[in-house]
Amino acid sequence: MRRGARYLLCAVVGIGTGVGVALWQVRVGPPGLAIGPWTTDASIGTAQASARTRAAVAVHGLLALPAGEARYYEAETDDAGRPLDGHCRYRIEGGPLPARWWSLTVYDAQGYLIADPSGIHSLESAAVAPGARWDATLAPGRVAGHWLPSGGLAHVGLTLRTYLPAGPLTRAQLPSIVRQGCA
Repeated sequence: MRRGARYLLCAVVGIGTGVGVALWQVRVGPPGLAIGPWTTDASIGTAQASARTRAAVAVHGLLALPAGEARYYEAETDDAGRPLDGHCRYRIEGGPLPARWWSLTVYDAQGYLIADPSGIHSLESAAVAPGARWDATLAPGRVAGHWLPSGGLAHVGLTLRTYLPAGPLTRAQLPSIVRQGCA
């Protein structure tokens, strides 16, 4: 009986550990390619995507499009490598992106849109003059110009989506994220 109990205990611990590690890897997401504060995974939406990448997209990337239709870039830090803090104010500056349309959206730590009475959650290319440089402010309170509300949360993240992209973006093409101060 003792031998059977040990085998059963080892099987339960092994299965529990395996399931726990798998869930953690899917929640963290694929490692991706770091480009300054931005990360991306060129295999998202392709046949070359690993099982881990596909599982992470199923959890995090609701309605993710194939790579030829959209590319996704995420930032959880500023240009200095500090985590994006919703109590702080950030200046986000970018220029023309080689895509038909793009959007920059702010999310909470769980990946959900931040509750905001104004209903503002993102900045899109239609709000910017074609071919022009642009800037936005990520801050807890409303500011003049293009504003993305952080809700004063401890941790926020940004997702830049490019639709019908000409190809992957370089560091020079991706927006900069500079902390201006914290409350």
